[in-house]
Amino acid sequence: MIVSDVIDLTGDDKDDLQRAIALSLEESNRFVSLCFRVLEASIAENKASLKRTHTEVWSDSPNPHDRKRQENCPVGLKNVGNTCWFSAVIQSLFNLLEFQRLVLHYSPPARMQDLPRNQKEHRNLPFMQELRHLFSLLVGSKRKYVDPSRAVEILKDAFKSSESQQQDVSEFTHKLLDWLEDAFQIKPKNPMVDLFYGRFLAVGVLEGKKFENTEMFGQYPLQVNGFKDLHECLEAAMIEGEIESLHSAENSAKSGQEHWFTELPPVLTFELSRFEFNQTLGRPEKIHNKLEFPSMLYMDRYMDRNRDITRIKREEIRRLKEHLTVLQQRLERYLSYGSGPKRFPLADVLQYAMEFASSKPVCTSPLEDVDTTALPGGTTAQLPPPASVFCMDFSTGEQPDTSVPAEGSGSGSQAQQQQRVSIHKPFTQSRVPPDLPMHPAPRHITEEELRVLEGCLHRWRSEVENDTRDLQASISRIHRTIELMYSDKSMMQVPYRLHAVLVHEGQANAGHYWAYIFDPHQQQWMKYNDISVTKSSWEELVRDSFGGYRNASAYCLMYIDDKKPFLIEVHSLVAELWCDWHADWPVRVLEAMMTPNMQGVIMAIGKSRSVYDKCGPEAAFFKAMKVEYTRLLRFAQEDTPPERDYRLQHVIVYFIHNQAPKKIVERTLLMQFADRNLGFDERYEKFRGTTVFLLIGLELFLKKSYVEALMYLIFAYQYNKELLAKGPYRGHDEELIAHYRRECLLKLNEHATVLFETGEETEVNAGLNIMNELVVACIPLLLVDEMEEKDMVAVEDMRNRWCSYLGQEMERKS
Repeated sequence: MIVSDVIDLTGDDKDDLQRAIALSLEESNRFVSLCFRVLEASIAENKASLKRTHTEVWSDSPNPHDRKRQENCPVGLKNVGNTCWFSAVIQSLFNLLEFQRLVLHYSPPARMQDLPRNQKEHRNLPFMQELRHLFSLLVGSKRKYVDPSRAVEILKDAFKSSESQQQDVSEFTHKLLDWLEDAFQIKPKNPMVDLFYGRFLAVGVLEGKKFENTEMFGQYPLQVNGFKDLHECLEAAMIEGEIESLHSAENSAKSGQEHWFTELPPVLTFELSRFEFNQTLGRPEKIHNKLEFPSMLYMDRYMDRNRDITRIKREEIRRLKEHLTVLQQRLERYLSYGSGPKRFPLADVLQYAMEFASSKPVCTSPLEDVDTTALPGGTTAQLPPPASVFCMDFSTGEQPDTSVPAEGSGSGSQAQQQQRVSIHKPFTQSRVPPDLPMHPAPRHITEEELRVLEGCLHRWRSEVENDTRDLQASISRIHRTIELMYSDKSMMQVPYRLHAVLVHEGQANAGHYWAYIFDPHQQQWMKYNDISVTKSSWEELVRDSFGGYRNASAYCLMYIDDKKPFLIEVHSLVAELWCDWHADWPVRVLEAMMTPNMQGVIMAIGKSRSVYDKCGPEAAFFKAMKVEYTRLLRFAQEDTPPERDYRLQHVIVYFIHNQAPKKIVERTLLMQFADRNLGFDERYEKFRGTTVFLLIGLELFLKKSYVEALMYLIFAYQYNKELLAKGPYRGHDEELIAHYRRECLLKLNEHATVLFETGEETEVNAGLNIMNELVVACIPLLLVDEMEEKDMVAVEDMRNRWCSYLGQEMERKS
């Protein structure tokens, strides 16, 4: 201890008393100051972290190299003044390739009178043009990020909000879907409605009268407060009011309704209501509660066709939850035992009682075995009672004299000086009494009492522990039963995969937005944070999106129908073509422009009809292809302004401008004529399919991709056979297709036998899979006519090869 801190308070010196008080206050202030410094440092760190995040995302680097797009990295969007909400929503939609195709190939009406009469917004057409331009930049820009200012200004003008205000993202998203729906009303079937809108059936009772109404929905709103996961939110949203009257025969006066989905959209969007208005404070507040959601969501339990099954399961879950509540209450009595404010586990209470009873008995009071006269250094003195420290007269600075001179000590000031001791500071020092017993112990207990008591306590504790374990096991089983209630296959037929999560960080009146979007080709979550696009993980998504961590949580979930891969997938042949030619560009650049210009193809088919009547389908087919290629070549030779640049409208024009190899142009044109939307002309349907399948199958055969080639060649042969049945010149050379189909099957069979003969388990299984799934499955197709001798010989060779293994022992591998 520092000498200056030792103050003598036994005398009459008021200065010493004042110094003691000052020192005590100084130590207290140092402690409080330390706490405030820690708190301030924590707040400063949080602010710095948030500021660093925003600076990193929103800053525009002066170094041109930093603005260059990295290889295979998506393009970000610049924040042009509190518009991170715009970036999060647009990036989520852009990464839906079906939506991307629709926007890139959107064509506004040539005349304003062609617009629908009921169109309420006139800003949607300029916005669609800007959105199309923005998507084109997101596809092909060489910059790390692009500027969406023109599209944002149109939106801000519609919302009549200034740049300083944080736009409500829900209002923006609803407005965006409305505009997109209006913009595509010129089509007979609105693709935006097909993509984002579904229907549900409202079944209910209103004042005793039953009703059923069908309603359309886009974003489906869900309440967050009071629920732990997405299914609980959905269950609550699907049932409103006193729904029991729906299932009773009585004409009840209760009112309520159920919602049952009759049609789900390919893109299912949930709007999570994380903002509510505080009536007391008169301002909106954000709900930070944790809400879990799955990466794969099965919607079967909410479908109208499963109404009866779901009601039965809901009733069973209700009974299980009632039983669960009773068990949890019983368990709580064991885990929180006692009648006072503090409660403890009953098993621990019994254990502590056993420890107390088993302690060594003592014969004296705990006050009798403390020597209050012994002082350090051999000096003894009678200490004042504890209450005396509070009896000091602070008005005079004096303390009552309760000391008694020790035996043999002097009197007067010298004796008092010897008896003075250092002041004990109760807030900064602790004094451990000597010989303090470890635990209290009973005063008197006989061996018989101890034996009986220990036996009872031990038996009771075992009973309590067994009861606790049984209750916990029963509770776990019920939880597991509830979790698996909808896990049978019949209730897992409507899978939706999580595509994007839109996150908000901050409070109700301000904050920052970003999005997590799944890249199916890299099987990787990506974080789109304005200009920054980085790889992420499910763990990071969970941390930022579930809530309960900082002030960040998801406010919008976008799921896509897992049975409709065209929403996000790139055709494998398109990917192969693009990688063969231009491997340093992202695959989706081609796919984004891959949807054909249907008007040009349709016109080309119309111009070739006369050739069809005179020379047959083959001549007409190649005539139509030539007409369309000539049209696109003329576009490629025109000098057009950037806003009418055909390179951004048709992939073949883009290829011609960039001097793509001839085979790339031919294949792309061929695939456009193979589009399923051209099935309106029955005369071309089978021939088109035969031609496309044959050409692709032959190319794959030459590349030794026999598995893929076989499928194309089989379909080409079947389609061609149907065509030849209508006339000898309606199809292709049947012998040519049969030859390559047969050769492809023989090559596959040879590959399978080679794998089988290795004797290695992996290779043997692979060979057997090829034999069972391809060779055996295709042999009947070669035998169906029994007219082609070469096919018969090939089948016999394949049979003999496999049968020969039955008569010989396979070589063992060491």
